[in-house]
Amino acid sequence: MMISNWTYFFTDEVAIKVLIGTGVIGLMTGAIGVFSFLCKKTLVADAISHAVLPGVCLGFMFAQEKDPFALMLGAIIFGWLSVWLIELISTKSKLSEDAAIAIVSTFFFAIGSVLLSMISKSGNTEQSGLKSFLFGNAATMNNFDVQLFIVASIVVIGLIIVLFNPLKIVAFDPSFAQVKGIKVGFLTVLLSVLTVLTVAIGIQAVGVVLMSALLIAPAATARYWTNRLAKMILLASLIGGFSGVFGVIFSTVGSDMPTGPWIVTTLFLFTITTLLFAPKKGWLSIRSINKQNRLKMMRENTLKLFYQLKEQGNNEISIIQLLEKRPVDTSQLEMILRLLIKEKLLLKIDNSYRLTEEGILEGRRVVRLHRLWELYLTKRMNFKEDHIHGTAETIEHMITPEIEAELLKELDFPNEDPHNKSIPY
Repeated sequence: MMISNWTYFFTDEVAIKVLIGTGVIGLMTGAIGVFSFLCKKTLVADAISHAVLPGVCLGFMFAQEKDPFALMLGAIIFGWLSVWLIELISTKSKLSEDAAIAIVSTFFFAIGSVLLSMISKSGNTEQSGLKSFLFGNAATMNNFDVQLFIVASIVVIGLIIVLFNPLKIVAFDPSFAQVKGIKVGFLTVLLSVLTVLTVAIGIQAVGVVLMSALLIAPAATARYWTNRLAKMILLASLIGGFSGVFGVIFSTVGSDMPTGPWIVTTLFLFTITTLLFAPKKGWLSIRSINKQNRLKMMRENTLKLFYQLKEQGNNEISIIQLLEKRPVDTSQLEMILRLLIKEKLLLKIDNSYRLTEEGILEGRRVVRLHRLWELYLTKRMNFKEDHIHGTAETIEHMITPEIEAELLKELDFPNEDPHNKSIPY
């Protein structure tokens, strides 16, 4: 079905119901997924999403109809069974947890596929739409489903709010939580139960195959934007909710396609946008920061070189002299020289360059930091004198005025570095 009028989604009762249902599922999965992500249980969440399929099939076979209670009960039982089996295999055998997860998830999914095939050949007329649990079909939602989603999301998000402080400690440092007297075992089980419940509810919209993406991707995306847990949960919930809503819209506007793939595709767009443009952690930001750091190091290395040559009695210095001391790319060196002239740290005289008063001060500062750090490495870290230059070359660019003051105090305002060179003040 092609939808040409976007007002359909805001006027049609069925469309509104579907949008609310998928939005609520996205909010819920985004919130609980944060703890799976932080506790490094992302693969467990993936295993749960695959393991619920046989539970759905057995629930249908028991009820002989698509009874929501039977389907959900079967999904919850098998989801929890998968968690228990993973824990049992990883603790009672020599297999690692990731191997246990792979075995359990593929085994349960295979059983579910076999049961689904058996149901399709049974001739039961009620089986129509059951295969939509593989990739999701939000259009099959009814009023009861939406009400159930809302109640479940209130329970899940409400428990997260009420238990926020102990859950935060358990997620980041379970050992410290035990010392504090927090019931780590209970909270771990509670998180598993909420995850299983969320998966069991969400598979109708997203499907078994793609449910893990809706659990993990919003949390991973939100992590790029904040270092605070409360904000991360809020962002993950909003990302999951918007992905659910827009995924339904895109799947309906384009053609009558399964909603799950479109929800995950929408979620991928959020994620890839974040990977590119997130401040400080996005690819473009990191590239810009790295470029600035490289420029800062080249600038300071050049000023240091000018000052060292000035110490040797060279006031006017040519590019050839600079390259003899520090072989670098000529075009990059010329670019740095132009920058230093623009900053009024250098003067160009014919084919040579001379430090200005400001340039002398800046060059002296870099040389001082380099020699102080070399002295610190030999005096406090017991480095040999012939092993300190490279480390000092790197660290000198990161020493702040506060660290410099601490170094001076620690070393008692020294006059010479380990190579008997004067430390300029």
